[in-house]
Amino acid sequence: MRTIIGWLAASIAGAAGWWLGARIGLVTAIVVGGVAGGAGLYYGYRWFDENLK
Repeated sequence: MRTIIGWLAASIAGAAGWWLGARIGLVTAIVVGGVAGGAGLYYGYRWFDENLK
């Protein structure tokens, strides 16, 4: 369950980062989407560990 929540958060954050970065350019969208996806994975795992574990 932790993995599902982590990757779901990463997908949502990565999509939001891509959307924001695409307003500037393609390379920015890739970088911002990747960073946001990693942050979403981290905070999704962290949220699970604090609330459901």
